Amino acid sequence: ALRDAGAAAPGRGCCGDWNQTWHANIPGLTWCFQSSIIAWISCAYLWISFPFYYWYLRHRNKGYIRMSRIFKAKMVRALGFILVILCFSNVFFMVWEKSQGIPRTPAFFISPAVVGITMVIPLLFVCTWPNLALLGQNHFHHVTTYLYAGLVLGELVLFCLVDHPPFFSKADNNPNQCPEARSSFLSKITYWWFSGLLWKGSQQALGVDDLWPVRKQDSSEEIVAWAEREWKKSQTEETETLLQAKHSQSGPLLRMFWSMFGTYFLLSTVCLVICDVFLFSTPKVLSLFLKFIEDQAAPSWLGYFYAFSMFLLGCLQTLFEQRYMYMCLVLGLRLRTALTGLVYRKILVMSNASRKAATPGEIVNLVSVDVQKLMDLIIYFNGTWLAPIRIIICFVFLWQLLGPPALTAIAVFVFLLPLNFVITKKRSQFQETQMKHKDERAKLTNAILSDIKVIKLYGWEKTFMEKLLGIRRQELQALKRSQILFSASLVSFHSSTFLITFVVFAVYTLVDKTHVLDAEKAFVSLALINILNTANSFLPFSINAAVQVNCRPCSSSFGHKGITIRNGTFCWSKETSPCLRSIDLSVPQGSLLAVVGQVGAGKSSLLAAVLGELEATDGCVTDTAAYVPQQAWVLNASVEDNILFGKEMDETWFSRVTEACALHPDLETFPAGQKSEIGEKGINLSGGQKQRVNLARAVYQKASIYLLDDPLSAVDAHVGQHIFEHVLGPSGLLKDKTRVLVTHTINILPQVDNIVFLVDGMISETGSYQELLQRDGAFAEFLRSHVTAEEKPRASFPGNLDGLQSFSQGLPVNCGDPVKSAVGRETCPMSQVCTSAAATSGELTKAETTQNGRVSTAPPSYLKVMGPALCVYIVLSFTCQQAMAFSRGYWLSLWTDDPVHNGTQQHTELRVGVFGALGVVQALGRFACTAAVLLGGVLASHQLFLQLLSNVMRSPMLFFEQTPIGHLLNRFSKDMDAVDSVIPDKLKSVLGFLFNLLEIYLVIVVATPWALMAIVPLTVLYAAFQHFYVSTSCQLRRMEAASRSPLYSHISETLQGSSVIRAHKDQQRFISKSNFLVDENQRICFPGAVADRWLATNLEFLGNGIVLFAALFAALSRTQLSPGTAGFSLSYALQITGVLNWMVRSWTETENNIVSVERVREYLRTPKEAPWTLNGKLQGQVWPTEGRIEFRNYSLCYRPGLELALRRVSVTINGHEKIGITGRTGAGKSSLAVGLLRLVEAAEGAILIDGQDIAQLGLHDLRTKITVIPQDPVLFSGSLRMNLDPLNQYTDADIWTALELTQLKNFVADLPEQLEYKCTDQGENLSTGQKQLVCLARALLQKAKILILDEATAAVDLETDVQIQSMLRTEFRDSTVLTIAHRVNTVLDCDRILVLENGRIAEFDTPEHLIAQKGLFYRLMEESGLA
Repeated sequence: ALRDAGAAAPGRGCCGDWNQTWHANIPGLTWCFQSSIIAWISCAYLWISFPFYYWYLRHRNKGYIRMSRIFKAKMVRALGFILVILCFSNVFFMVWEKSQGIPRTPAFFISPAVVGITMVIPLLFVCTWPNLALLGQNHFHHVTTYLYAGLVLGELVLFCLVDHPPFFSKADNNPNQCPEARSSFLSKITYWWFSGLLWKGSQQALGVDDLWPVRKQDSSEEIVAWAEREWKKSQTEETETLLQAKHSQSGPLLRMFWSMFGTYFLLSTVCLVICDVFLFSTPKVLSLFLKFIEDQAAPSWLGYFYAFSMFLLGCLQTLFEQRYMYMCLVLGLRLRTALTGLVYRKILVMSNASRKAATPGEIVNLVSVDVQKLMDLIIYFNGTWLAPIRIIICFVFLWQLLGPPALTAIAVFVFLLPLNFVITKKRSQFQETQMKHKDERAKLTNAILSDIKVIKLYGWEKTFMEKLLGIRRQELQALKRSQILFSASLVSFHSSTFLITFVVFAVYTLVDKTHVLDAEKAFVSLALINILNTANSFLPFSINAAVQVNCRPCSSSFGHKGITIRNGTFCWSKETSPCLRSIDLSVPQGSLLAVVGQVGAGKSSLLAAVLGELEATDGCVTDTAAYVPQQAWVLNASVEDNILFGKEMDETWFSRVTEACALHPDLETFPAGQKSEIGEKGINLSGGQKQRVNLARAVYQKASIYLLDDPLSAVDAHVGQHIFEHVLGPSGLLKDKTRVLVTHTINILPQVDNIVFLVDGMISETGSYQELLQRDGAFAEFLRSHVTAEEKPRASFPGNLDGLQSFSQGLPVNCGDPVKSAVGRETCPMSQVCTSAAATSGELTKAETTQNGRVSTAPPSYLKVMGPALCVYIVLSFTCQQAMAFSRGYWLSLWTDDPVHNGTQQHTELRVGVFGALGVVQALGRFACTAAVLLGGVLASHQLFLQLLSNVMRSPMLFFEQTPIGHLLNRFSKDMDAVDSVIPDKLKSVLGFLFNLLEIYLVIVVATPWALMAIVPLTVLYAAFQHFYVSTSCQLRRMEAASRSPLYSHISETLQGSSVIRAHKDQQRFISKSNFLVDENQRICFPGAVADRWLATNLEFLGNGIVLFAALFAALSRTQLSPGTAGFSLSYALQITGVLNWMVRSWTETENNIVSVERVREYLRTPKEAPWTLNGKLQGQVWPTEGRIEFRNYSLCYRPGLELALRRVSVTINGHEKIGITGRTGAGKSSLAVGLLRLVEAAEGAILIDGQDIAQLGLHDLRTKITVIPQDPVLFSGSLRMNLDPLNQYTDADIWTALELTQLKNFVADLPEQLEYKCTDQGENLSTGQKQLVCLARALLQKAKILILDEATAAVDLETDVQIQSMLRTEFRDSTVLTIAHRVNTVLDCDRILVLENGRIAEFDTPEHLIAQKGLFYRLMEESGLA
């Protein structure tokens, strides 16, 4: 045909005769059009692109090209010679023909010459363009044309194969690098480079090593450094905060993101715009196709052409849309890296005021939930401006189809828009309320998990659970309202398609009887209105994403550091009154300065001021400082790592340091020595061990300045003496260093160089010990009060017997050499079985487990929690509403096929009425089923949270020792967030799309039964793709969830120890660890994001295949097919791409997120404590009445496989007796208390209180009747009153009496809100001594019959200590008091003293008899300097 056309019109213009192309049964193009336009388009493209690509190559030097076989095949053998020769041979042949007198037009010379010259470019440029410009009119032209076409096709195939990487390339040549960099163009745009990992994941369990390392351009090192540079540019002063919820603060942050990622984001937006061009082309082609169906005279090839056009447009739309999504997700991951890095760096420089305002729970929320919402915004942001443009284009096209009645669509749309905005706005208010409650819940959860030991000791689990559930109920109430509004908004969006269609068609047909609603008008309008509805629904999601984003920037105020302070006034934050005033302090190089004073005088504040932790008016710090805080801070790492703190290992120095800090005996008893792992917050170490590890860390650093906050209070007397002599004193390891020591230990004061005496935040006196005594001022008075407070002056130091910080520690007794045991230690609870591998490696905390393959147990358990009746109702309601949707579409197809008589259709009113009724019923059905799923989700969420909370709270202490707090916080924050919001939403989507898909299949098969031949294999392919993808995707999701926990734990740990990290100037090492953890998390996130794009691309290609076959079969059977049925079938087929894609993705998302249900239910199977209460026990009884305690042949073992901590102890303690419990460290003193409170159950024997076997009681019945004052004072975030009386049992008068007895009355009375004064997290706005006194006041209120004191006064000065001891004797005269002796003198006035050794009773008698016996107790007194 082409030849004939060329022969028929050798001299005609390039336009030729269009009829021979379009209206002929066999289409053809004029030879002139082929020779010029078609040939020149590809040449012009290459010439225009050449300078840009040349510039790109010059500026992106990627090394030298390798002359590989594939390169030679592309460039030399095929392209370089043959194609160029072929083109020029045509020119020479034309010249020869001309010389033979055969007439030829100039086009025959020009086109081959242009193409030939252009062929030289691809030798430099890497692609060419197939064209038929050489098609001629004789055999030579035929041969060269087919050769040319074949070679170009070969080139196309060759260029789909990728070259070897160039020599000397700067790109990463790691063999395990991401395959994207080395994949071909075709592989990149279809994401087939990812198939290898999917195949591996479907065949075996994936590990982190199977994934590629983070690409250099996505790594924390690159991104965060870039972000910091940009942040500094956008910040003129460093006072903006990243942890305040003021939206006005988000400006600099957004400017920073724009300057970093703006260009990349704009490129992605271009992809979306191009995608939209193809989106709007499809209805136009559908319109032409329906005209073709109606016009029986139209040539058949047109139908096939339109069918393939729709397929091609669909494929191009897919490619550009998925490229947009891919770019947005990569951008989102980079954004998350930048934000997490910035937040982490801000944590390291946060001022105290900011740190009190931000708990670890809130920061975990910030880097998990809030950052995720910011990532969602990137995808949805373009909807805010692109959706209105889409809506306008739809209206223009509708006007072209239907004329003025299309304007009614605008009226409906304008009516719906404010309704949707009102719903969205109202919903956003509920979501803000929910987010506020979520933050409160995170804060309280963090406090409960951090201080679970204290909660268990007091039996407060139920109270705190009720508080947490109260917040949770409010959160779910807001969520419930939000979900009902969400259902309404979804129905509004989905019904808007029907509503607009109904109004437009009704107005179009009823206003003018001559308006005929044919298939083209109806179904093309429907396709346009579907696009309109998509744009309309995209808008609120975009607005919703914008509403939920909370750019909370981080605080970066960091005070000055100084060892010389001149007239300094300091406060914890600018809003509070000064805690130190008129401070003049100078510490000479190499001297030892002691800071002394009463509780609350400002001793710790002075150290904080020197460190630069306070807001200061003057002062400066020189050189590095090592800091030992009063409350020891240890990392969840090995003992060795804690001491080295990032420094190189120096075996000799390490040995000297551990020896000086009295850690050698401990290291010998640890399962793996110095390699033994310390649990989170040092949960498996005693207080003394933690303090000495802290001290060893500081000493190891070889800093020039040492700031020590009462490190001797947590160690016993002889250990304290050892540490002072070998570390702090004139002959210790630090003798040449500048040391500032806060202490309550007065007998070391003669050995220090200078003393600073503080009173109420001011320096009262300063000077050497002798100078201050000679002045006879406040310091001398302070000393005299201490000397009279003690019955005898002590030669050695008061301290407290180390190692009894916690009754909950499962610490087995070291039964070795008693000399070693003098400073020996209870060993770390490393494993359930001592002989296990974990014990030998010293590991304690359990890594998070991840299951392999697809989720099996979670979906049934989730549906079971929702309830079977609700599940049946949901399925039935979805079936009914989809049946209505099908009926509505079928009714419309019948309407369009109505015959036309005298230019009008009959029964129009009936058609309109039934169409409207079906739509209304469907809308109601949709609301019913959507609301049922979402509210069922809230119900399930409530049940699952209840299960999680009760299972965690019912777990024994061992569980908390072995499970890092980050794992638990992850369950309570990220996983519960998925259960609350994500799973119900995805489940609703899965059901909606599944029923929608069944409807589409039904429509296509009813219209064109032959399409079933294509639908069945394509559906099988869908199933294969889904199976192939889901197992890998689920594994990646689980791995990603597990990789978040170490990051959250690290953030939480850093927040608590930031002052120590800053003092050691060790920020860089912690930042590197944070970078590593973020990168490991991103390493898993990236393949997860690409897997989604791989799935979407391939599914949409298959969906486009179904459209193609539906159109082809409709074209084939157009003689039997009415236009209405064809339009019905095709308009539904066009939706299948989106429906199938979204269904599989929603299904996968559901499976991926339902992992959270698995993780939340994981703790159902962990061991639990005994019941809290037992019915029938102590009903109506007052118990205990006397407080008589009897141990009968009692043995205690912390875990199977470990030695007994108590061995067959038999002892009777009479009611109201005051018993001192003493013995060397590790003798089993704390184990008696552990047994009495049943933190560990008896191995054999029994304990009876007033004749009642405690093993027969509920744990709360027992623990609420025993008052414990532990060594570490614990306060919760909340009012002072709540901390004193969590159960709300006492009157204000009772509380004030207790405060008066503990000498806190004046302090509390001076507070602005008195009893309602808000304590911050961990009670950080009170001194340690004040916190200890609050705990004492709490015990006084309870007035239990049995009181256990464990170092209750370690943090208070000696004068207060003596007054408190006297008060306790008076107030608890009717109670049995067990005092675990840390200061031996505190038990000298007890009625009897129980001396333990190696878990057995060594002595038990009155103090006088024991001293007279000169046994073990007498030796202990000698060691403490009291004998």
